[in-house]
Amino acid sequence: MRGLRLGAFGFFGGLAALTMMAAASAQTPRSSVDMQTSQPVPEFRDPKTGQIWTPLNVGLQSGPPTPQDLAFDPLGQAVYVKGVVTQRPSIVPLSSVPITAGPTVPIVNIGDATLSAIPGKRWQVVLYLQNNSANTVVPMLNCRFTNSGKLVEETHVLVPAVGAGLRVGMIIHGPKTDLFVDRANCGVKSP
Repeated sequence: MRGLRLGAFGFFGGLAALTMMAAASAQTPRSSVDMQTSQPVPEFRDPKTGQIWTPLNVGLQSGPPTPQDLAFDPLGQAVYVKGVVTQRPSIVPLSSVPITAGPTVPIVNIGDATLSAIPGKRWQVVLYLQNNSANTVVPMLNCRFTNSGKLVEETHVLVPAVGAGLRVGMIIHGPKTDLFVDRANCGVKSP
């Protein structure tokens, strides 16, 4: 019985070693981030009554919805921005990161992204990018702003040069807020 246990451990140990070797030889995928809308609580002051409405207090009245309540249907939006928008955001250096780029760590990765709306202006994505390599890189990102899975705007983001081992922050602008967006997906296209 003891020999059977040792044989099982040897088998599983060999299987774990093969799995780690396969993972090490695999090519690291490029980084991408998908985010839902996380905006500050918007408010609207009714010019007739002076009451301030927010998503937290709208719809608390009982009874059937009024025609005004039913007027906006974000799923019915069929408008989108034609073509691909190209932008060159400015970057803000934030901190240093360890130089770890290699077979299992991408040269550049993005994360900690948030999608929000600037009322009366544009949707925006605030994201952070880090250069994990020992070289200066000039990344290119692609962001897709969508509404229920339907494309509203696509943008190519030409990021300025990011120094070796730097973490930077940037703002990527999306469509105007008169178009509804519920999700944005940004990914690294190069390097």
